[in-house]
Amino acid sequence: MTAVDVSAAARHPFRRSLILALVAVTALGACGLPRSGPSKKEMLSGAVENGGDAHVIFVNNHVNRTANFLPSYGFSREFLQAGVVGADEIRPGDVLGLMIWENVDDGLLVGLGQSSTQLQQLQVDSQGFIFVPYAGRIRAAGNSPEQLRQLITARLETQTPDPQVSVTRVAGDGATVSIMGKAFGQGVYPIERPTRTLSAMLAKAGGVAIDPEVATITVKRGRETGKVWLSDLYFNPSYDIALRPGDVILVEEDQRSFTALGALGRQTKVPLGSEQISALEAVAMVGGLSTLSADPTGVFVLRDEPSQVASAVLGQPVSGTQRMAYVLDLTRPNGLFLSRDFMIRDDDTIYVTEAPYVRWQKILGAITGSANSARALAATTGIE
Repeated sequence: MTAVDVSAAARHPFRRSLILALVAVTALGACGLPRSGPSKKEMLSGAVENGGDAHVIFVNNHVNRTANFLPSYGFSREFLQAGVVGADEIRPGDVLGLMIWENVDDGLLVGLGQSSTQLQQLQVDSQGFIFVPYAGRIRAAGNSPEQLRQLITARLETQTPDPQVSVTRVAGDGATVSIMGKAFGQGVYPIERPTRTLSAMLAKAGGVAIDPEVATITVKRGRETGKVWLSDLYFNPSYDIALRPGDVILVEEDQRSFTALGALGRQTKVPLGSEQISALEAVAMVGGLSTLSADPTGVFVLRDEPSQVASAVLGQPVSGTQRMAYVLDLTRPNGLFLSRDFMIRDDDTIYVTEAPYVRWQKILGAITGSANSARALAATTGIE
């Protein structure tokens, strides 16, 4: 019988090659055929318990309570406790105008036949002083125009009888802030009575030139930096901080994003788009699960978790950043609710595994494709 089979195979070398090809495809199909990434079984095999370096955690209510840590923006105490700047306070860089009246015909500053003299464009120097003839160098910074008027009057009245002095702020450029980024009116703006707070200054600059829902506002003051969502300025009045001369205000579009891979509608890097989104919303943003290939029991969220959060999730203390693979099973009775409550963070990776049958479908496709190719070749060459 064996001799007959061998001779038969020898008489039909093409059939023998076809049989060997089908055996090879069957044996190597699982690892050699194209696929979107590791299977669920392979992902689970990378758990710490199996010698891997990632903690594989199946999401439940406890995980949602402990892992939903969202880094928040805000201002430090130095920003929040700063009072509003006095609108009339003179600062270095301001330009002043003086009008001086003297009660004599020929005064110190007033010419013959005149009753007053004007001193315009007196700029306060970097140390805060101005020079007034016969009154000398006077500190202007830190005083209001009325206080400076009294100082100049006191200096002059020792040299001329009953001098009268008027002080005005010609320009208040000594107290300015810079607005940059995605604002309609970038530039340098003076701090004036109507624009002494962050929201008022942004309004003065024409508002933001991007979607307010994704706009963040950064304020740099010396070595201190604070950052808030634009919406916080309206819903949390404490974030509408008082401005200080030299502040730099930067308007930016939120740069946070997550990466979508595997059996999803599309594989790409996606901006988060709002302050908070859930895993369910994130999947929907990329077109949902692929109906032809996705395994709804294998939705993974991969992230590097800070030690405080990882310790709370694991129920035991750990040190350093931990690699975590959170598993969402959408087929469970509460699976959709759990995924709706699980929050996505910046730099997360959402990976959806392929359903097991997809692998066998690819193998069968390769087998039937090879057989069809062999039959076509046989018909072409006349081999039977």
